[in-house]
Amino acid sequence: MSEHAPPAPAGVRLHALDNLRAILMWLGIVLHVSAVYATHPMPNVWLDEQRTVVADALITVIHVFRMPAFFILSGFFAALLAKSRGPAGLLRHRLARLALPFAIFWPILWLLTSLAVLLFLNRLALNQWGFDLAVAANVPDKGISTMHMWFLWLLLWFCVIASVLMRLPRHWFTPVASMLAWVARQPWGFALLALPLLFATAGYPRGFIVNSGSFLPPWNEWVHYGVYFAFGLVLYGQQAVLFAQFQRRWLLCALVGLVFFVLSEGVTRRHGPMLLGAYSFHCAAWLWSFASIGLALRFLQSRHKVLGYLADSAYWVYLVHFPLTILFGALLYQLPLPALVKIAINISATTLVCLGSYRLFVRHTWIGALLNGTRHPQPSHDLPITADGRV
Repeated sequence: MSEHAPPAPAGVRLHALDNLRAILMWLGIVLHVSAVYATHPMPNVWLDEQRTVVADALITVIHVFRMPAFFILSGFFAALLAKSRGPAGLLRHRLARLALPFAIFWPILWLLTSLAVLLFLNRLALNQWGFDLAVAANVPDKGISTMHMWFLWLLLWFCVIASVLMRLPRHWFTPVASMLAWVARQPWGFALLALPLLFATAGYPRGFIVNSGSFLPPWNEWVHYGVYFAFGLVLYGQQAVLFAQFQRRWLLCALVGLVFFVLSEGVTRRHGPMLLGAYSFHCAAWLWSFASIGLALRFLQSRHKVLGYLADSAYWVYLVHFPLTILFGALLYQLPLPALVKIAINISATTLVCLGSYRLFVRHTWIGALLNGTRHPQPSHDLPITADGRV
């Protein structure tokens, strides 16, 4: 890609970013399954008796770049929508694709997740299946939560805010956008971009932000993820230069990010300066986000049959996977299997149920139109018939 090539037109499908989004979404299954088998303290109380440090490693590595890259892509696509439809069109689209699905599915998924957790807790405390509420007496009560849908909730408000700000004179924001783009082009830009994240997460151990799930998130979450979303907005206007840069430097970004990740882990485990560990973590987050985008642009430019299907199903998978990881965790509890085998079974089962339910109940129905704006036609299984009636 030429550094002076114009941005892709709004109507052109960017398959590389769709493919990346599909991979990031599937990693959400890996992340939530791994949380059942982690040895480190976790916010979830449903834990298997078999644990492994591999689960800890998966959680930490995925957490570094997955949500940062998601919010960068979300900001990018928000800017693309605003370019083609205007701020009002962006708002209408996001209300239809984010607010409406949240209103419909959140109550259902909150109930299903609560029941799945209760089943697992009954297995843990009473060694039997059931819905005895007494087993949850010692579980910290966090009230009504957005659960894993916190991303959808926060993204909705980012898009609302963006649609409002885009109605203001553009020259108000041009200096900030230009400065952010200039910083991103510098080899050391990631180090400067990490500073506001360090400020937002200074009160969290290791700078590892744990989402509250609150309908009124603390300011830390707004700032932390807002920085990535804002970068995505700027990225759309600077994609000709930055996309080319990400492609050229993806391996370098990945390797330097690994150095910062190892430094972050080393400082944490040796009880070194916590701010240094947190800062290194955020540097790794930016670098691995750049690397993941560059990797997708370099090797996943066209629609891939498997990844394309995963991209189509990504929204549905995101919505329904979480209670399934808990339910399959409960089913596997106390089975005489190593933790790694349980992780593999849980990931596979959750993936199959998510994709199978998408195929049966979403792809060709109104739910698919609600989530993705399109209802895929039912495939025709009829064999072609010639004019004389032969198959």
